[in-house]
Amino acid sequence: MRGGVQAQVPVLYVDDVDAAGRFYALFGYTGRPGAAGRTPLRCGDLTLLLVEGTPVPAALYLHVDDVAATAERLAAAGHPVDHVPEGECRTVDPDGNTILFTRPCVVPAPPADPDGRPAPVRRAAQVAARRDGAPGHCQIGGPRGEPCVEPAEVKLADSWGDTAWGCLTHADETLVNARGAFLATEDATGLAAYLAARRTRPDEAAVAG
Repeated sequence: MRGGVQAQVPVLYVDDVDAAGRFYALFGYTGRPGAAGRTPLRCGDLTLLLVEGTPVPAALYLHVDDVAATAERLAAAGHPVDHVPEGECRTVDPDGNTILFTRPCVVPAPPADPDGRPAPVRRAAQVAARRDGAPGHCQIGGPRGEPCVEPAEVKLADSWGDTAWGCLTHADETLVNARGAFLATEDATGLAAYLAARRTRPDEAAVAG
């Protein structure tokens, strides 16, 4: 989003900047005192700003690369560490701020086949290959309107009812760039099957009446 937040910097008010700096060095932060009692600490692309003044209770939640090693460094430096559920650890900095730390979040990637294509696209192609009615070649074509001679393997559709058959390469491109496009798998769980299952047989309706 244009004009949105580009970065955020946590600010901690501390009584002793040097003592706080030594504590956060145990997490990998480094820095030198700045102007007006402000000390920016850096750890990779992250910034933590220490401001000399009356401490205000705060809390930080940190993702660290090695939870056990971090806990050991803190304990060796005289900062007790409590282990809490879900693999988190808790300690307190020299100014009484609560520091929670845990391992980094890992977002699993969507499953893909050995050729690198998302599994849903590959499954849709496999379903289409078992059915008749697909055109001989990709109907999507290249970005400048040039025809594509690759076989049509996937059927795409949108909520307006427009459909097109495409090769896997151009189908992938269309799914990314055409908002509202989706895979039309033509399996047994579509709307037609759902409506057919709802229809009552005439003889059953007569009995019910």
